[in-house]
Amino acid sequence: MHTSQRRSLVFTFKILDQLLLACAFFLATATISDSVNLVRFYEFLFVRIRVVNFALYSAFAWLWYGIFWSLGLYHSFRFRRWPTILKEVLHATLGGTFLLLVMGLLFAINLITPAFLMVFWLYIMAATLTSRLVLRYVLEQLRRRGVWVENLLIIGSNQRAVRFARRIDNHLELGCRVVGFVDDKWAGTDKFLESGYPLVADFKGFNEYLRKNVVDEVIIDVPLNTFYRQTQEVVRHCLEQGVLVRFLSDSFYLLRNMNLAHVKFNDFEGELLLSVQNSRMAGWPILAKRAFDFIAALLLFFICSPLFILITALIKITSPGPVFYMQTRVGLNKRLFRMYKFRTMIPGAESQQAELEHLNEVDGPVFKMRADPRVTPVGRWLRRTSLDELPQLINVLLGDMSLVGPRPLPVRDYQGFNRDWHRRRFSIRPGITCLWQINGRNNLSFEEWMALDRYYIDHWSFGLDLKILLRTLPAIIWEKGAY
Repeated sequence: MHTSQRRSLVFTFKILDQLLLACAFFLATATISDSVNLVRFYEFLFVRIRVVNFALYSAFAWLWYGIFWSLGLYHSFRFRRWPTILKEVLHATLGGTFLLLVMGLLFAINLITPAFLMVFWLYIMAATLTSRLVLRYVLEQLRRRGVWVENLLIIGSNQRAVRFARRIDNHLELGCRVVGFVDDKWAGTDKFLESGYPLVADFKGFNEYLRKNVVDEVIIDVPLNTFYRQTQEVVRHCLEQGVLVRFLSDSFYLLRNMNLAHVKFNDFEGELLLSVQNSRMAGWPILAKRAFDFIAALLLFFICSPLFILITALIKITSPGPVFYMQTRVGLNKRLFRMYKFRTMIPGAESQQAELEHLNEVDGPVFKMRADPRVTPVGRWLRRTSLDELPQLINVLLGDMSLVGPRPLPVRDYQGFNRDWHRRRFSIRPGITCLWQINGRNNLSFEEWMALDRYYIDHWSFGLDLKILLRTLPAIIWEKGAY
C-alpha cells in the first residue's frame, strides 16, 4: 500500500469510527429510553435535538477522536498482533465512555445513566473491534492476491534480518515484498547468500539503488553503535526522497541528532519497529484530497466533453496519426505509468528528439524548445492553452495523478537528475497543475522548478491546492511562460 493509500485508509477509519459512534449513541438511547424515566426515543429525535445538544455531541465526538488518536488506533496495524489491537480498542472505548460519564455529570445530562453507559460501551466496543477485524480481513485477502503490495529493502544481512524477511514472506496478508538486502561484505556474507535473498548493494551503492528502483520502505537492522555514520546516510537519503524508514532495533539514540518529522513505534511478532518519515502530507486530508480529485475530475470530464470532441476533430483533420499521445512517466515512489495527452506533434516525433538536443532552451535534464519543428499548428495552440493536458483527467480518475502536484516527468528527464532532494517530488502523486504552472512555467530554471515542488510538499494544505487551482486558469489564459 502506497503512502497516500495508507493515509486514505486511516481517514476511512476516522470517518467510520465517527459513524459507529453516532450509531452506538442512538442505539443505546433507543435501548434504554423506554425503560427509564425519559422521553421516548421518537420524542428524543424530534424534540431534544437542539443547538446545545448538537454542540455537546460535536465536542464529545472531537474528544473521542482525540482519545483514539492518542492511544494509537490510527497508526498502521500491519505489524501489530491481535492482542495488541484488542487491548487498544478496549482502552480507547473505555476511556471514551468514561469521558461521556464526566460530560453527563458536568452538564447534568439525564440521558447519561449507568445503564446507558453500559449499553453504549457494549455497542461501541463490539462495533469498533468488528470494523477493524472486517477491514483487516479484506485487506489481507487483497494483499494475498497481490493488491497494494509494497517493496521492502532491508539494511543489514545478519541472521535476525533474514528471519524478519522470512516472517514477512510467510505473511502474505501484510502486503510486503522483500526486494533485497543492502550490506558491506563481512564474515557472515557467505552464510547470508545461502538464504537465497539477493544482496542488491553495499552501503556505497545504496543511494544509487534507491534512485533507480521502486522502494516503498527501508528497514534498518544493523548495530547502530558500529554503523552510526552509514545509518545516518541511509536515513538522510531516504528522507530526501520521501521513503519510509523503519528500524528493527532497540537502539535509537542516533535519532536525537536528526531532525525527523514523524516517528512511530510498532510491534511485529515481538520485534520493535520504529518508523521514520519526513512528510507533511499525513492524516485525514489525504483521502479528502483523493475524493476531491476524483469527483472534480469526473465533473470536469463531463463538462469538457464537447471540448474533447472539438479538439479530437481538429487533430484528426489537420494531422495524420492518433488523437492521443501516451508516454511513460515517473509517478508515486518512482512507479511508472502511462500518461495521456492530446497529440501536439507529428507522428514519430519522439525518435527525432536526439537530433534537437543541442537546441534545448532550458537548463537541467528537461527538454524544451519555443519553436520546436515537430509541433503541429493545432498542437502549438493546445500547448499554449494547456488544453493538451485535458486527457490527464483520465489519469486522475485512475489514481495515477492528482489535480495538483508536481508535474510528472518522462523517464528520460528523471534519469538526468543529479540531486537526491529532487527525487523527493516522487513521494506524492504527480499533478496536472502545480506551483511551477502558475509561476512562470518554462520561464523558470530547473532548480527553481524543483524548489517550488519541494515547497509544495513541505507546505501542502487544502488551501494551497485551492489557491493553485484558482490561479491556473488565469495563467493559462495569459499564456504565462507557455511554449
